[in-house]
Amino acid sequence: MELLRNLFEGYPHLWGGGVAHSVLILSLVIAFGIMLGKVKIAGISLGVTWILFVGIVFGHFNLNLDEHLLHFLKEFGLILFVYSIGLQVGPGFFSAFKKGGFTLNMLAVLVVFVSVLITIILHFFTGIPITTMVGILSGAVTNTPGLGAAQQANSDLNGIDAPEIALGYAVAYPLGVIGCILALLALKYLLHINTAKEEMEADRGLGHLQELTVRPISVQIRNEAVEGKKIKDIKPLLNRAFVISRIRHHEGDGKAELVNADTVLHVQDEILFIANPIDVEAIIAFFGKKINVEWEQSDKNLISRRILITKPELNGKSLAQLKIRNNFGANITRVNRSGVDLVAAPQLQLQMGDRVTIVGSELAVSHTEKILGNSLKRLNHPNLIPIFLGIALGCILGSLPFMFPGIPQPVKLGLAGGPLIVSILISRFGPQYKLITYTTMSANLMIREIGISLFLACVGLGAGKGFVDTIIYEGGYVWIAYGAIITVVPLLIGGLIGRFAWKLNYYTLIGVLSGTNTNPPALAYSSDLTSCDAPAVGYATVYPLAMFLRVLTAQILILALA
Repeated sequence: MELLRNLFEGYPHLWGGGVAHSVLILSLVIAFGIMLGKVKIAGISLGVTWILFVGIVFGHFNLNLDEHLLHFLKEFGLILFVYSIGLQVGPGFFSAFKKGGFTLNMLAVLVVFVSVLITIILHFFTGIPITTMVGILSGAVTNTPGLGAAQQANSDLNGIDAPEIALGYAVAYPLGVIGCILALLALKYLLHINTAKEEMEADRGLGHLQELTVRPISVQIRNEAVEGKKIKDIKPLLNRAFVISRIRHHEGDGKAELVNADTVLHVQDEILFIANPIDVEAIIAFFGKKINVEWEQSDKNLISRRILITKPELNGKSLAQLKIRNNFGANITRVNRSGVDLVAAPQLQLQMGDRVTIVGSELAVSHTEKILGNSLKRLNHPNLIPIFLGIALGCILGSLPFMFPGIPQPVKLGLAGGPLIVSILISRFGPQYKLITYTTMSANLMIREIGISLFLACVGLGAGKGFVDTIIYEGGYVWIAYGAIITVVPLLIGGLIGRFAWKLNYYTLIGVLSGTNTNPPALAYSSDLTSCDAPAVGYATVYPLAMFLRVLTAQILILALA
């Protein structure tokens, strides 16, 4: 019995209660939290956030860790979490500000600004300390890195942790998840949404970010202006991103052929092109008439295969530099990166882990495969240097002070913002400098889940001691209402502006609003409403900027008003 008591309560003569005690408590909190996270009520689950609540229970009963160890593990978990997020979203981060993506990100900035403004108003109106209000804000928008950034900013400012930040977060978080979903549902009725019409428009690509999805289309050439022209002469006339993959000449033997820049087009020829949804209608109108063709049946000598880029020397090279068509007689028609299909434009730079679609003869595709690698074994070997080097650079960047007018203390990006920015920059620009930043989705997810689990467990353990007293005796239950206001009002305002001012498709709109609140359960709910990918595209478009702003604004509120 004494052994068990020492394991759970700690060995009195060992630092921090001993390693076995610390590992046991941490492991139990995480394990029980993940098990509870699998429970769904009305199809909604709080997921890994249950780890926070289990940690609060353990902390309440004094089953805790040494405060110095707790602080280290919390910050280390946060670093792993935000760095893995940056590696995932980095490749598409900057393209998210082009064309349609700019509008979506401006809407996200507006929603973030409104939620911060409401937080400041509630702080002055109710007299609740800004530390508590920032915790409520982070919970209301389900943003865990914002919680970490606020805690670190307060620690830098005052030299001590503020448990009320975590308490506010824990109280507001459950309704932050549910309130976001209810707000999206309310918008459906407020805007009188015709779901069938919205889904049809979303399928056509309206409201999508053009870089994030492509599709193949077959057309018959009817435009007399195209007669006798080469493909390389046609592209400047259209000024659209597209790739012509195959052609079937009307005067030929009916077999499909591969094309190149010098292929001559004639009226009545049938072509297969790949383009973004937003460009499809314009390209069809230019060439002629959309048709249905079974290209695989037209010429069984031509095959299509997806090949992995696994050779390090190809990292950062453009498609034009590979000269696949000239050297092997095959065409690259699209590039899949992080689950997103991109048009295979000549200037597109390849990255390790990209999946390229190759069209050609069996022999040509086999030769191309040898050049590109296509070795899963090579990809499964983790590249740890960019991860730890990036974390080190992120810690340095996060520690640099920046002065802002009106704020007495310098603002630091902290251990949430610094690694996040470095990971985005490394994953986006690293390949240009031959730096291999690719990690498999499973490896990235493992790092992320370990990081967030450590962070939430430590936050819960640290906040557990005063949680019950705060809720019952110090009016903490009122924080739930304040959190609901911060959750719902900005989403309704953003939804109305996005719909009436920018005419956004409903399914894109709810994806953007889910991403602005960095709320995965809301994205899951939005995706269940439709068979199209508009919610996921909208979410992915604004998520990186929203995450960055949530982290930065949480720190600024603490430093300016604490």
